[in-house]
Amino acid sequence: MEEGLVCQWSVFRSLLAILQWWAFNVTVIIINKWIFQKLDFKFPLSVSCIHFICSAIGAYVVIKVLKLKPLISVDPEDCWRRIFPMSFVFCINIVLGNVSLRYIPVSFMQTIKSFTPATTVVLQWLVWRKYFDWRIWASLIPIVGGILLTSVTELSFNVFGFCAALFGCLATSTKTILAESLLHGYKFDSINTVYYMAPFATMILAIPAMLLEGNGVLEWLNTHPYPWSALIIIFSSGVLAFCLNFSIFYVIHSTTAVTFNVAGNLKVAVAVLVSWLIFRNPISYLNAVGCAVTLVGCTFYGYVRHMLSQQPPVPGTPRTPRTPRSKMELLPLVNDKLDDKV
Repeated sequence: MEEGLVCQWSVFRSLLAILQWWAFNVTVIIINKWIFQKLDFKFPLSVSCIHFICSAIGAYVVIKVLKLKPLISVDPEDCWRRIFPMSFVFCINIVLGNVSLRYIPVSFMQTIKSFTPATTVVLQWLVWRKYFDWRIWASLIPIVGGILLTSVTELSFNVFGFCAALFGCLATSTKTILAESLLHGYKFDSINTVYYMAPFATMILAIPAMLLEGNGVLEWLNTHPYPWSALIIIFSSGVLAFCLNFSIFYVIHSTTAVTFNVAGNLKVAVAVLVSWLIFRNPISYLNAVGCAVTLVGCTFYGYVRHMLSQQPPVPGTPRTPRTPRSKMELLPLVNDKLDDKV
């Protein structure tokens, strides 16, 4: 009886964690798009900077004031030698995501973002000469095919937004790969990651935001009919962006990797549906098919990764200088659980 109750509570907790993660993630995406499209605040650098400031303050409060999460100590030298380069890539990743959201619909942006597993595998193969099981390569085919179909049939296609989203995938892949080497020895969770990286990201982005968008922001403040109400919405998006990081921390500890992978792809579908209901951006039949194929491909890719990670190495395999030592060496360095940090 008690075991049944524990099992039911575990399932309920996992479902609750996934739902609150979906809610924060979709809300942040929709509000950001609303800021760019409805509030006419067309300044992605400033929006990103506000998100970093809110996240830095939120992480400080959670770790230092409320003490809900212990601080992971980092050597001061490592802060500049390891954390700063990661923060730079982290900053570029978030900025490119907001820039793409400024120019293309949420549905298209989210579909392109699903291209990240493919860019990660290709980068590791080209730069690090890492070998992958043929099933990993095969699982990328529907992802690439779905992205191509979606891009060709997108009715609101914008070259600049498309390129920003695509380079955002490359930045995400680079961040994941660099984390494997630069953050070796540190077991960061999403809150500690934001605690260390958000202040650096703010410092990196503040001056470019002021130089490139400062005059535009001042003009927007003078011409917008309800600037203070709009600013509340903009800063609320920053608070929700931090809450998203906290929700990621919660969902990581409440679900398995397989559940997280499936829920992550369903989350994209939810975001696409909600954004279409709100913004009514035109979506053709083939465009919807391309998006669906991409999401199915991402789910299949996650399944293949999990399946390979569970297999023991084959004994007696002849060794060569570039023979993988284990099945884990055949897996791309994609951290699905931390891919949504904002």
